[in-house]
Amino acid sequence: MNNLLKNYGSIILLLLGISIGSLIGLFAPQLVDILKPIGDIFLNLLFVSVIPLLFFAISSSIANIEDSKKLGHTIVIMTIVFVLTIVIAAVATIAGLWAFPVTAIRDASAVLEPITGNANETWGDRIVRFLTVDEFANLLSRKSILAFVIFALLVGVATRKSGEAGRQFTAFLNAGNKVMENLLTLIMKVGPIGLGAYFAYQVKTLGPDLFGFYAKPLGFYYGFGLVFFILAFSFYAFVSRGTKGVGSYWKHNISPSLTALSTCSSLATLPANLLAANKMGIPKEIASIVVPIGNTLYKNGSAISSILKIYVAFSILGWNFFEPATLITAVGITVLVSMVAGGIPNGGFIGEMLMISIYGIPNEAVPAILIIGALVDPLATVLNATGDTVAGMLVTKFSGEKFEEDSLEA
Repeated sequence: MNNLLKNYGSIILLLLGISIGSLIGLFAPQLVDILKPIGDIFLNLLFVSVIPLLFFAISSSIANIEDSKKLGHTIVIMTIVFVLTIVIAAVATIAGLWAFPVTAIRDASAVLEPITGNANETWGDRIVRFLTVDEFANLLSRKSILAFVIFALLVGVATRKSGEAGRQFTAFLNAGNKVMENLLTLIMKVGPIGLGAYFAYQVKTLGPDLFGFYAKPLGFYYGFGLVFFILAFSFYAFVSRGTKGVGSYWKHNISPSLTALSTCSSLATLPANLLAANKMGIPKEIASIVVPIGNTLYKNGSAISSILKIYVAFSILGWNFFEPATLITAVGITVLVSMVAGGIPNGGFIGEMLMISIYGIPNEAVPAILIIGALVDPLATVLNATGDTVAGMLVTKFSGEKFEEDSLEA
């Protein structure tokens, strides 16, 4: 019982807050106008924390990379594997949503503010606006979050290139990263209250239909995610070393899968993954790089949920998700969220910020997406964590290294 509360306590509290908010929205709607400002305050705290959090997390991670020549070949192969398989997960999710559409509330006007935009803006103008700003002060706006991510990456690279002179700045980045992680942790402690207040508002305005709306995307995620887990990971293992790879992967992946499910933490699954990688015959010099880095930067579960969140947001707004430009942008956001935001506590929130910035999605749609992200977390953790070992198998295959036969029977 203690372990259950420790590992799933935040999700349980979130569900409790949502449940209480729902009951208030149904049976005490007169209180909703009092509660909604609490939800607004919570959302605003998240908005103001995301920019410094991103800066320190991204810049410090790049600045701390050392001995890149030694890692060179493996890092390149690993990066290609990570990006390609995340794209596969995203495209497969899009195909799944096209084949099995998740319907949503059609009249969201009561929840969402009017949407404005520049209809005459060309794609060239959009690219410039997404990737850059004309003044430094504009970088600090969440509307320019993609440009800010690029700036943070460049700061990290510049810090690495500064050698000894950059060490003090690296220490500053590391300290700032830790402080901002703790800040976000503090803010998320009031998440059950903030999201509960927002949920009360949504229930009041949309009524019982809201519950069916959440059930459908959650049902899709768990159904599709389980199928993807079995078929895609088996395929990757087969590509790595045929039927022997498939058998070895699933034989030794049981322990990491159960660890991920029971702890709901990719980090807690890392030791089990390293042991499983050794038993699968992945060379230690590859496993020691791919599995720890993948723990932070490789998130199949997050990729699937990112596409689902964008789809749900578009569905709420009555927008067409399946336009080619929208789909390409969605895949790009997914790769960025899965590989850049993966190492940030509650990093899925970065995906919502990117969605708001790029698609112009109203803030009021964010709580619904946050709730979905929290509820898919158990299976998402299994997909995120156990994908690291199968990625290690692929890196072993494409880097030309030999699997260690003796370890297979360990």
